[in-house]
Amino acid sequence: MSSHQVSLSTILAYHAQREPGRVAVIVGDERVTYAELDARSNRRARLMAVQGVGFGDFVTVALPNGLAFYETVFGLWKLGAIPNIVSAKMARPEMEAILDLVRPRLFIGEAPVPGLAALSETPQGLDMHSADALPEIVSPHWKAMTSGGSTGRPKVIVDAMTAQWNPQEGFLLQRPGDVILNPGPLYHNAPFHCVTMGMFVGATIIEMQRFDALRALQLIEEHGVTWVTMVPTMMHRIWRLGPDVLAQHSLPSLRMMLHMAAPCAPWLKEAWIGWLGAERVWEYYGTTEGIGSTIISGVDWLDHRGSVGQVRPGYEMKILDAAGRELPTGEVGEVYFRPEAGPGSTYRYLGSQSIRIGEWETMGDLGSMDADGYLFLSDRRNDLIISGGANIYPAEVEAALEAHPAVRGSAVIGLPSEEWGAVVHAIVQPVEGASLDEAELLDFVAGRMARFKLPKRIEFTDEPLRDEAGKVRRAALRQARLTPTEGAPLD
Repeated sequence: MSSHQVSLSTILAYHAQREPGRVAVIVGDERVTYAELDARSNRRARLMAVQGVGFGDFVTVALPNGLAFYETVFGLWKLGAIPNIVSAKMARPEMEAILDLVRPRLFIGEAPVPGLAALSETPQGLDMHSADALPEIVSPHWKAMTSGGSTGRPKVIVDAMTAQWNPQEGFLLQRPGDVILNPGPLYHNAPFHCVTMGMFVGATIIEMQRFDALRALQLIEEHGVTWVTMVPTMMHRIWRLGPDVLAQHSLPSLRMMLHMAAPCAPWLKEAWIGWLGAERVWEYYGTTEGIGSTIISGVDWLDHRGSVGQVRPGYEMKILDAAGRELPTGEVGEVYFRPEAGPGSTYRYLGSQSIRIGEWETMGDLGSMDADGYLFLSDRRNDLIISGGANIYPAEVEAALEAHPAVRGSAVIGLPSEEWGAVVHAIVQPVEGASLDEAELLDFVAGRMARFKLPKRIEFTDEPLRDEAGKVRRAALRQARLTPTEGAPLD
């Protein structure tokens, strides 16, 4: 395999020259080839250059999934700039905090604050600019993603990788020429990373824009999708379509369904393995910071049920206690990683500090390793509930609740208690039209876990409890219940 690196400023042209008719992105009925996307992003680049964008500049991109998003990001790489991706729907205080950290040269989207240099999704004068190639350039950082962080304070994660890639080298078992479905929001790291990496090897992206369970299955079959990444929330919604619907969709073209970004309940994973086959269901655990990651096939998972896999080549992993001592096999502690090139080699923070012990770094996840080096996650340190001296992991309680057919989603938090220190409080979103009462649900969960882990109270809501990437914002939910205000939103 060639180790030839191609600048992301010319990678669309690279694929267009080799396969002129190759489709880069399909959105609805619109099919855009690599050559067309290259030309469109050249125009966007020139328009942004007029606004003063150049090498090493941060540009904040707040656009929904769509062609303008792809054109903008590739246009920024053509200028040697750094795309800082944020949600177009982000609350203004959080957006302002990120802008304060990043100090972008330009904002793409609806400008949240006056006086900020901005371009809209469909800016005027775009067609006046040339679609010809620009000089080759390599941006010093290929992306700067944003995260609410477990503390709720926003931070920006500036990737250390320069904007170049080997177009023969697939990321996470992607292959050149794959057909990739994108069901997730591109402002989240996993979809952004997987989709753009797919394009670096010449994949065709089927862009959903908005996730819909049945539509996802239809698109996979219609376009012969070979590779998709999902979060467990999406898997749950697809499974809830029921056996009659699933029996009609065997997804013959799909080589790999990789799930990530949130814990997956073992019953749900088993259900998918039973449907698609163990060799097609994979799981990845990693961080936006790129300090380390694990991967596991469905075949290995059946032998190590509940594991998220072994550490990937290029990284090391240890389980350490609070004093930094390595813990024996099977004991729960904090998961620490070390990348091959050492700490700080994969990213830098704006607005946050790394948590390190020597050369080892953690994101605050708790877990244990078995004798074969397979990692089993428990939860995040910040989410752990200590009730009556016992450790309770919210993700485990949520998995038990969500096994009930009338539960669409759940979030489990710890609330203060004089007697227990903290008590388990479950917030449950029932399936639309389903009748569900607290006693019945508690009885159901009691058959699945130890008594001390049971929720002391179940609160029902029709508000979504997870964001589009399947993440529960537990800190915000807990805060809302500690300082309740009239009509306060749940998330």
